[in-house]
Amino acid sequence: MKFMKLGSRPDTFYTSEDLRCVSSEVSSDYTIEVSGSKYHLHKFPLLSKCLRLQRMCSESPESNQLPEFPGGVEAFELCAKFCYGMTITISAYNIVAARCAAEYLQMSEEVEKGNLVYKLEVFLNTCILNGWRDSIVTLHTTKAFPLWSEDLAITSRCIEAIASKVLSHPSKVCLSHSHSRRVREDDTSSNRAAAASRGWWAEDIAELGIDLYWRTMIAIKSGGKVPSSLIGDALRVYASKWLPSLQRNRKQVGKKEDSDSDSETDVSSKPRLLLESIISLLPSEKGAVSCSFLLKLLKAANILNASSSSKMELARRVALQLEEATVSDLLIPPTSYKSEMLYDVDVVATILEQFMILGQTSPPTSPLRGKKGIMNRRQRSRSAENIDLEFQESRRSSSASHSSKLKVAKLVDGYLQQVARDVNLPLSKFVSLAESVPEFSRLDHDDLYRAIDIYLKAHKDLNKSERKRVCRVLDCKKLSMEACMHAAQNEMLPLRVVVQVLFYEQARAAAATNNGEVKMTELPSNIKALLAAHNIDPSNPSAAAFSTTTSMAGPEDQWSVSGLKSPKSKLTGTLRSKLAEDEELDERFMNQEGGGRTPSRFKAFCAIPGRPKKMFSKFLSINRNSNDKN
Repeated sequence: MKFMKLGSRPDTFYTSEDLRCVSSEVSSDYTIEVSGSKYHLHKFPLLSKCLRLQRMCSESPESNQLPEFPGGVEAFELCAKFCYGMTITISAYNIVAARCAAEYLQMSEEVEKGNLVYKLEVFLNTCILNGWRDSIVTLHTTKAFPLWSEDLAITSRCIEAIASKVLSHPSKVCLSHSHSRRVREDDTSSNRAAAASRGWWAEDIAELGIDLYWRTMIAIKSGGKVPSSLIGDALRVYASKWLPSLQRNRKQVGKKEDSDSDSETDVSSKPRLLLESIISLLPSEKGAVSCSFLLKLLKAANILNASSSSKMELARRVALQLEEATVSDLLIPPTSYKSEMLYDVDVVATILEQFMILGQTSPPTSPLRGKKGIMNRRQRSRSAENIDLEFQESRRSSSASHSSKLKVAKLVDGYLQQVARDVNLPLSKFVSLAESVPEFSRLDHDDLYRAIDIYLKAHKDLNKSERKRVCRVLDCKKLSMEACMHAAQNEMLPLRVVVQVLFYEQARAAAATNNGEVKMTELPSNIKALLAAHNIDPSNPSAAAFSTTTSMAGPEDQWSVSGLKSPKSKLTGTLRSKLAEDEELDERFMNQEGGGRTPSRFKAFCAIPGRPKKMFSKFLSINRNSNDKN
């Protein structure tokens, strides 16, 4: 770190009772009061260099106070010792205070050549601003004198010096000895290039307060030479340094906000300002910051009750790269610590909505070909080659979009498994999240079924219609064998779903005979009619045979299929008892139809052979009831 020594005489200031004096053969003839401290000094050395003191003595000789002196007694003593010719040391830590004090006392060239203002300016411009660490320390000290530093352009000059060094090659930056841990002055150029690629400057400027940091980052970004990824890394470093551990102290913060309005300003306003400033500095390029970091900012925004515009901006940015997120990233705490829900599912719904809006691009179509066929490669014009390149790029973009939707669908199903355990999660929000992804993006419904199973176990007070509504998003055709075997004995599922599961498994099992080459004529006519009514192709038995994952499910939610019989065997006792109960409901329904009159649909059902009749009794009964309601 650079420093400058001025003067040659020894320091002879001393304290006598409540006074600061100078040891001299000449008695003091001038008393000055600065920040509550009194000084007995001499007029000649002071007035010869300080224009302000000259005017004070000429205009009001009795006045001896210097109100609102910048830098306090330390800065005043520096100026006073300079007037006496005593040795003083100027460095990056005190140059701002000394410069402001010298300006206050008007120690300019108009009074005497080589005065303190001139010497400080030369040292600032030639030494301080040329050093990397010195520039940062000086900029940091300007926070104690914001108005003076702005008027004297110290702040702006420091910011420009720091930004210019960030934009230049590290080999051209003068690094102080104390800063040589990460990038030493004797490092090779290859090491410095590697340091530049890692953003060697991020940790150093993270020492600045948010106002100075924001202005510095704006200057760096405006240079246009720093990659957006390095800007994003620098913001991540700053956020990890200054954003507190909000999740741990969330309830304490909320209680302070409720108990005292003044404490809200102290506790949450500063972190909220810091957070919103970081959000405003985020690069616009996709991938400049990780999705995990964006979601951490979103969690902090919820806890700190940031502005809705900041939350929306974060949600939009997260949606751009949602496929990179994990389930734990999406577990965002609610806005209010008093909320009964464990997680904020509304903000996740907003992210998914933005993701679907951004992904609503129609898949590209193949360009029209001429009737004469494809031209020879050598004969194709440059415009035709450009069209092919654009088409291939569009196809790759469409494929990436489709792949991201598949990943997001898997992510949503895993997220549903976590939030389904919340007993306070409303049914409407659970269903809305489940329906937020398009149907084609779920190759299988095993994870969705697992989430529904967890939700039904955690919400045992749901009535029959609510359980049906939860299961409405489930496609039984996309359940694996393991999921179907679990669903067949799941007492929490509506009977309609259980019968549908068995129906599809029975059809698949029948279609799987003869190596999967079963003709429609080999099945009974009534079974073929039911298959056609539900758009099932028996020649495709693997339509729902997909792999399952259980990574996000707890041990208590794992499926236990030991001891279960194949869906092709007899129905379980639980299902038989439920079907028996429904037979009584069918009899009541027939009696209500009038005098034992048999409905036509029931006559058709009677034509089904005995074994399928057991499977479809409740299925037809439920369909009939739902149609009557409609």
